[in-house]
Amino acid sequence: MSFTNLYYKRTTGTPKACYICYKPTTTCLATINAVDFLYTCPTHLTDRGFASPIQEEPAKPAVDENEIAKVKEEWEEKQKRKAEREKEKEKEKEKADKVKDKDDDKDKKEKEKKSTPPKSPHSSVSPPPTPAAHQRFALHRDIFAMRQTEHRRRRQAAQAKDLAPRFPGAPRGELA
Repeated sequence: MSFTNLYYKRTTGTPKACYICYKPTTTCLATINAVDFLYTCPTHLTDRGFASPIQEEPAKPAVDENEIAKVKEEWEEKQKRKAEREKEKEKEKEKADKVKDKDDDKDKKEKEKKSTPPKSPHSSVSPPPTPAAHQRFALHRDIFAMRQTEHRRRRQAAQAKDLAPRFPGAPRGELA
């Protein structure tokens, strides 16, 4: 079973020997399904000859349908208000031409102000908090080849141990 050269930095509870310098460390690099893991010092993680960090590309925030509908609704409301303002301006021009009573104008303006709904404060939509992700690393190709070889040897040893009882034993008689 092969594994990819993608390791996640994890912190363990008990310190074990570093893969490179054998000093006790709690920093561990492990594959996603923990097929392979190795303990390493944090200083080795900064060394390009051992491992290099993989930078994640920032994901574009997905736009929800609710947000689209909300923005569309707000835009339609603005267009309606704009149309109403234009109509009001036309009415005011006509009123100025006809010269009506000032009291009537005041009453109508007050009614229009009362009829317009109060503006609702816009709620700021904050993006959902991103889950804390572990740092990702890719081992140097030589180190990764060593890890694969070691993993292959362990697997072959386990397979040989399983198959050994199935084979017949060597002859025990004397040579004649």
